[in-house]
Amino acid sequence: MTSANILVVDDEPQIRRTLRTTLSFRGYVILEAATGEEAIDLVRKQKPDLVLLDVNLPGISGIETCREIRRTTDAPIIMLTVRSAERDKVVALDAGADDYVTKPFSIEELLARVRASLRRHSAAEAAPAFQSKDFAVDFEQRRVTVAGEEVHLAPKEFEVLKQLIANQGKPVSHRRLLQSVWGPEYGEETENLRVVINQLRKKIEKDPSQPKYILTEPWVGYRFQPPKPPAAKHPARSPR
Repeated sequence: MTSANILVVDDEPQIRRTLRTTLSFRGYVILEAATGEEAIDLVRKQKPDLVLLDVNLPGISGIETCREIRRTTDAPIIMLTVRSAERDKVVALDAGADDYVTKPFSIEELLARVRASLRRHSAAEAAPAFQSKDFAVDFEQRRVTVAGEEVHLAPKEFEVLKQLIANQGKPVSHRRLLQSVWGPEYGEETENLRVVINQLRKKIEKDPSQPKYILTEPWVGYRFQPPKPPAAKHPARSPR
């Protein structure tokens, strides 16, 4: 998708210039914003296909900007930041980000993540809805309800859950999940997957420390355990 429109949001002119040059050379159409306010306005007017968003912005923070952008578009959002702590990644994903790149990053890595995000977004397909007594997932509407209450899932959380449910009852390897959700360039970034799995369990499991749906397959990956159907009731025999 080399003609995609990409919005670059960063208050440092040098970074915007570098990304504009690199991405334009690959055929992408580049929009630029130096603040969160500018980015929100451009998203509403131009509807970019993907957003590269710096966390540390003057005025509205990158996290708040991400939340506002996510209210108006489902386009992929890749956060750019110097922070690498797990908590920062969780906050970014919960705000609606699809991916998280820590500065300094290589241009080739960033390009791979851009391609993967655009490819996943353009190829997204609705899956059959899932229903259990504890929670339900409407893949077409991208809605999850737990005990009758709607629960917000970050984009990566939703996609991981979708992959697990699509293969329910079967172990899904770390590599397969990473490549299905993050893209074929991935496979070793198990920390990213672990963060998403932990967040998913907190949101859909009654007891995240003792999950009954999203199970760990040691040294392999994860498995979605479907609920067992209720046992069939046999009619009582009439006395002879």
